[in-house]
Amino acid sequence: MARLSNQQFTAYVGIDWADTKHDICLQAAGDTRREFDCIPHQVARIDEWAKMLHRRFGAPIAVALELAKGPIVAALQKYDFFTLFPINPSTLARYREAFKPSRAKDDPTDAELALDLLLRHPERFAPLRPQSVAMRSLLSLVEQRRELVGDGTRLTNRLCDTLKQYYPQALDWFGQRDTVLFCDFLTRWPTLAAVRRARRTTLEVFFHTHNCRHARLIEARLESIRAATPLTEDPGIVAPCRLHVLALVEQLHTVLTAIDRFDREIATVAGTLPDYTLFQGLPGAGPQLAPRLLAAFGEQRERFHGADGAGCTGAGNARSSCARRSSNGQPRPSTDRSGPALITGSNGRKAVRIRRPSGPWRSSGSASCTGAGRPEPRTTRPLTSTP
Repeated sequence: MARLSNQQFTAYVGIDWADTKHDICLQAAGDTRREFDCIPHQVARIDEWAKMLHRRFGAPIAVALELAKGPIVAALQKYDFFTLFPINPSTLARYREAFKPSRAKDDPTDAELALDLLLRHPERFAPLRPQSVAMRSLLSLVEQRRELVGDGTRLTNRLCDTLKQYYPQALDWFGQRDTVLFCDFLTRWPTLAAVRRARRTTLEVFFHTHNCRHARLIEARLESIRAATPLTEDPGIVAPCRLHVLALVEQLHTVLTAIDRFDREIATVAGTLPDYTLFQGLPGAGPQLAPRLLAAFGEQRERFHGADGAGCTGAGNARSSCARRSSNGQPRPSTDRSGPALITGSNGRKAVRIRRPSGPWRSSGSASCTGAGRPEPRTTRPLTSTP
């Protein structure tokens, strides 16, 4: 689809969206007058406004707004006479600050500025082109799963904090707390007194039922339970904390169950996309990361202007600095195709070593070409001289 500068529209609309209302700035093609309006976020009112514009101006109508997805976008995409042009919110904010250094803003003005940007710089904005249903579903699924994982982390942190108040031994017995095993254990034995009253065979059956069959680990837990001393026996502390733990465990169990459902749905949807096998084969891309990578790249690969467009972004030397340095300032592993590359995990351990065909080494200040892929050793000088 061509950009705005190559199309003829009958009218142009700028929208500043909100949860309950949408401010609108309208300008007809070939006219300099602008009209302002405000409609509530109601399906019937949005439908009425859209059909009114179509009766008045016909088609097509260009619409500029600050987001590429959301309720108002979904509502307008069902009308084929609208062509949506997403504008980055930071772009609109800087455009506003250029004319209002005080940073004063209001919704009608933002709608007019969105329209002004679209009219004055049409070559800068491309129309919104929805991806396939499967890709859009996958994108929503991985985003919502990520939010559920964050909810689980927050619940786990609150649960650990509550256990530290009266039942810290449970944290020592289980290294992983965001598991069904941990939730079921606390549901059945929410206090130290309760678990100490349990029989040995009952605990063994519980661990075996939850696929925990490591004999040494089970024995160590049972010994620790028998030797455990309560942190406090004050009913004023134990009773409220016990109720709080049971409430948090119930919520965490629900979140973990929901994450499992999302994992199954993500695997089903991702398997229908043709490029999924490509991302599955990437080093370190497991069942969670591979669908996220596929959703991040999407189907419209033409928006990446070459391989550099899909990597670090920045201006000037910021791009090369980002590519060469990690967050702690250490040099990143080489990704030059002329030699072997080492991919490391987040903990710094070696994960995968990829062998590439030998070739001349690129001169980067650390090695020079002396033969078929052999770097020439060179003497390095410390940054500060010693006396």
